[in-house]
Amino acid sequence: QVQLVESGGGLVQAGGSLSLSCVASGRTFSSYVVSWFRQGPGKEREFVGGIGWSGARGHPIRTDYAESVKERFTISRDNAKNTVYLQMNSLKREDTGVYYCAATNLYYSDYRGTSKYNAWGQGTQVTVSS
Repeated sequence: QVQLVESGGGLVQAGGSLSLSCVASGRTFSSYVVSWFRQGPGKEREFVGGIGWSGARGHPIRTDYAESVKERFTISRDNAKNTVYLQMNSLKREDTGVYYCAATNLYYSDYRGTSKYNAWGQGTQVTVSS
């Protein structure tokens, strides 16, 4: 299994941007689906977005986003660096929470549930102030 370490969290004003990174150990990282989840104060952990594994050459890597972050957040991956990124723009106070990256090498029809993942990072705090 891979091990995941997030970084890049911090305090930012509403409307600002922040970029998170998730670095994985393991030589088969490119075959993992990786997603970001977040957990706000007093809330359940929720799906933010995910990125598929690297497919055949010429085939785009699939991404999926929660409605609340579409058009504001972008997920990308650099398999050579074993890293997945979450670029967050136009941040809102409701984006505040602990952000976790999660990975799975199992196959599902969708990847929005927390139970789909067999590796989790320790989380990084994102606080958006007004």
